Amino acid sequence: MLPLFGIMASKEVASAYFKDFHLLLIGVICLATSIEKWNLHKRIALRMVMMVGVNPAWLTLGFMSSTAFLSMWLSNTSTAAMVMPIVEAVVQQIISAEAEVEATQMTYFSGSTNQGLEIDESVDGNETNEKKEKTKPVPGNDAGKTSSKMELEKNSGTGNRYRTKKDHMMCKLMCLCIAYSSTIGGLTTITGTSTNLIFAEHFNTRYPECHCINFGSWFIMSFPAAVIILLLSWVWLQWLFLGFNFKELFKCGKTKTSRQKACAEVIKQEYQKLGPIRYQEIVTLVLFVTMAVLWFTREPGFVTGWSALFSEYPGFATDSTVALLVGLLFFLIPAKRLTKTTPAGETVAFDYSPLITWKEFQSFMPWDIAILVGGGFALADGCEESGLSKWMGNKLSPLGSLPVWLIILISSLLVTSLTEIASNPATITLILPILAPLAEAIHVNPLYILLPSTLSTSFAFLLPVANPPNAIVFSYGHLKVIDMVKAGLGVNIVGLAVVMLGMFTWIAPMFDLHTYPSWAPTISNETMP
Repeated sequence: MLPLFGIMASKEVASAYFKDFHLLLIGVICLATSIEKWNLHKRIALRMVMMVGVNPAWLTLGFMSSTAFLSMWLSNTSTAAMVMPIVEAVVQQIISAEAEVEATQMTYFSGSTNQGLEIDESVDGNETNEKKEKTKPVPGNDAGKTSSKMELEKNSGTGNRYRTKKDHMMCKLMCLCIAYSSTIGGLTTITGTSTNLIFAEHFNTRYPECHCINFGSWFIMSFPAAVIILLLSWVWLQWLFLGFNFKELFKCGKTKTSRQKACAEVIKQEYQKLGPIRYQEIVTLVLFVTMAVLWFTREPGFVTGWSALFSEYPGFATDSTVALLVGLLFFLIPAKRLTKTTPAGETVAFDYSPLITWKEFQSFMPWDIAILVGGGFALADGCEESGLSKWMGNKLSPLGSLPVWLIILISSLLVTSLTEIASNPATITLILPILAPLAEAIHVNPLYILLPSTLSTSFAFLLPVANPPNAIVFSYGHLKVIDMVKAGLGVNIVGLAVVMLGMFTWIAPMFDLHTYPSWAPTISNETMP
């Protein structure tokens, strides 16, 4: 429509659909394809969970940490889809192990005395009383039928899937932890989620003289925020579903319960199924580390980066240069030799298979996101060329009379509300061309408004349809919509509070947010036609 209405030529519109962002995305997807093909992501997740132990609270934190770490480098959707089957297996193994322990104890006490069976593992006194009543046999009163009847009644109240209310709560907790941590992890790196990439491309295109947004600066800015949000979300979810006992959590010298032993066993079995680390995993890990190191050291800010070696061409090398260079290596490095048997009976190598093939890459490449983002860039260019951006900025300039913190809070709340019903990429694509002119019109550093709004775009925690990780965990059937709303509301509040805290503490001095930069234009208050 832009060419038809004389706003931009068709050639200019088409050029917006493939930019530096898309090459960066291609390189990252090459890495993600190899990681998932050779099961390196599963090895990393299980190893991190084994490191934190099998206490339910620590286990939850272990799964959240490993999921968040993987989400820094893989898409949030694939991370949640990979980790959830492991979590489901662990939870079901814990429930079945506890059932076996209780059955054994009931058999032992059934014909001996009239004393109730004391069970240590309980959520509260009510559940303990239920278990005592269920397992207290009375000679001559058909104790077995009574026990079976009470067990059936309890299961009918929880949908015949869970032995106790605590088991159901644990399933809910684990599901939400995976969904939320996969989203929180994506905040940490500029390649962690599509919204970060869209912001970086839009910002660098609109303000080409500002070289402050790159992989290293984004990580330093967002990593503390993501860690704080992750820890507070863990505490909130743990308290909401299972209760949070600080004294019990940090108590030393505790013996492992049957639940913890069962959990440790299933995680150990899953890890052993992977076998020893293979050549393909080692090569993928080396390329992964190489890509991350080159990203960090290109323009770290506090020291001279390797981009200074090409000082004759400032700004030529970007994060996409690194991503594409390393990404191409996945197609070139041999993964295994292909052999055939000759008529003489000899086995000879005739070719090799690379770490990934083009067909495998295509199956992972999110072309829908690439086209959607391209349309967003074209729309932003159209807003700029037509003068709509300046007009909207002038109309919003009365907001300049409000305190800066209130403007940031209003814009963040607006974005967080919108992203619950619209996709994250669509939300950030719609909101950036509006907020950037607003910042210029009220003479505030654009990063002051754009950074918290970009981070808030990922805070889609309330509904199953808000983002794919939520939908994935909801499909396992443990959650109701109201469960996600209650839990997500708390995580949303935590996220917004931490982002606001960061903007006025460690982020402000990083980008000198309190002064209006020279690289940002000044919009006059003239009325646009």
